[in-house]
Amino acid sequence: MIPCFFGYISIGFAFGFLLVKSGFPWYLAPLMCIIIYAGAAQFMSIGLLLSGKGPLEIGLAVLLINARHIVYGLSLLERFKPFKKFKKYLIFGLTDETYALLTTLPPPKDSNPEHFDFWITAFNQSYWTIGSTLGALLGSVVTFDAPGLEFALTALFIVLTIEQIKVIKRVGPFLIPIVSIILLNILGIKEDSLILAILLSSIGCFLIGGKE
Repeated sequence: MIPCFFGYISIGFAFGFLLVKSGFPWYLAPLMCIIIYAGAAQFMSIGLLLSGKGPLEIGLAVLLINARHIVYGLSLLERFKPFKKFKKYLIFGLTDETYALLTTLPPPKDSNPEHFDFWITAFNQSYWTIGSTLGALLGSVVTFDAPGLEFALTALFIVLTIEQIKVIKRVGPFLIPIVSIILLNILGIKEDSLILAILLSSIGCFLIGGKE
């Protein structure tokens, strides 16, 4: 979980810092991390709130950007099925990074799989919350800006993708999304390109998986 620790602390710091510098109170950062807990959506919410968007528009935007979690959830149905105590929290706390860890790291022998998944999820949320709170507190007392902090999110995705490649040892599932997003850009499709790329990638991975 070391990559997630450093990634979430730095990304959370960037979020909290940007949130305060956008004119919002510092306590909104930890509150959003506890109630919403969706990194990309939280970053996006800063711009949406500043633009004066209504609850319906914000809700729809968050739904679209997090629609990929539907695919994550479907792939974890069997894993979560026997869980009872923490199942609802595990569903709530499923993020890209947590999903990558759960699908990469098998529970240790003689351990409780539900507790194993719970602690991974809980630690990740605590890293995110701590980082966001620290960034918000610092942002409320300093006067300078820190451009480029948001790149930490991209850096963390790269690290986790490399780990997934090492475990899966197949190039196809990772090339399909790249080809999909390039194709969408060539066609000039900018709006909702993330959702379309996810759909194309899911179909592509399903097809190559079916052939094998």
